[in-house]
Amino acid sequence: MIPFRTLPSLLLTGLLALAPAFAHSASKSAPRKIDPPPSANLDYTISAKQKGLTLNGSALVRWHTDGRRYSIATETRASLLGKILEAKSEGAIDRYGLAPDSASEKRFRKEQTTTTFDRRSGRISFSASDASYPIKGGEQDRNSVTWQLVTLARGNGFKTGNTVSLTVAGQKDADTWTFKVGRQEKISTPLGSLTALPLTKLVKDAGRDQKVELWLAPGKEWYPVRLRFSEPNGDTIEQTISRIAPAA
Repeated sequence: MIPFRTLPSLLLTGLLALAPAFAHSASKSAPRKIDPPPSANLDYTISAKQKGLTLNGSALVRWHTDGRRYSIATETRASLLGKILEAKSEGAIDRYGLAPDSASEKRFRKEQTTTTFDRRSGRISFSASDASYPIKGGEQDRNSVTWQLVTLARGNGFKTGNTVSLTVAGQKDADTWTFKVGRQEKISTPLGSLTALPLTKLVKDAGRDQKVELWLAPGKEWYPVRLRFSEPNGDTIEQTISRIAPAA
């Protein structure tokens, strides 16, 4: 059995790690065509492997938008442990896409943290640190970044070989994430075989950095249908769509 205290850490490291025909960077932000997907509730199965052992779980993502504002609520559960993560992001939709106002994370046996995007002062701040970053347009939090990629893909179309870069704010600081677009492929899911476009986060240090892979399904409103997080030591977490339900 995987040590009890290791299980939540393993899943959260991956799930909170949680984008062409153009490159988009926070330092040189430029408005692009945006098209947020319809509101939906998405269920996922989760399989995590650590040192050859497997842990299963599930996740529910509630995505909602009225075209002017958005909200994302994620709840993740692991077998034996119950709820290990609650994450929320909400904000407006502007010319750059999703424009978070605030993002919160409540991890297993940890205090909730909040990341604030203060549009009046033009700064990003953190409840867990004294760091501060400027808002230039297009910045995301770790819950909204996947949905910003969906929004950009629907609006612009992503081409194999191209990249997209976004500033992503975590619990204590922010960094640039760059994704490379792969070639469309078929993936197996509980919903059947789906055609999906893979996006892979480029790592700066293969010996230290986590690898993040996303699969967006054009035939399913470009919703994320698979996510995979891989550690340098071989540990992995895979999140696969099992149900998509329209939401009001």
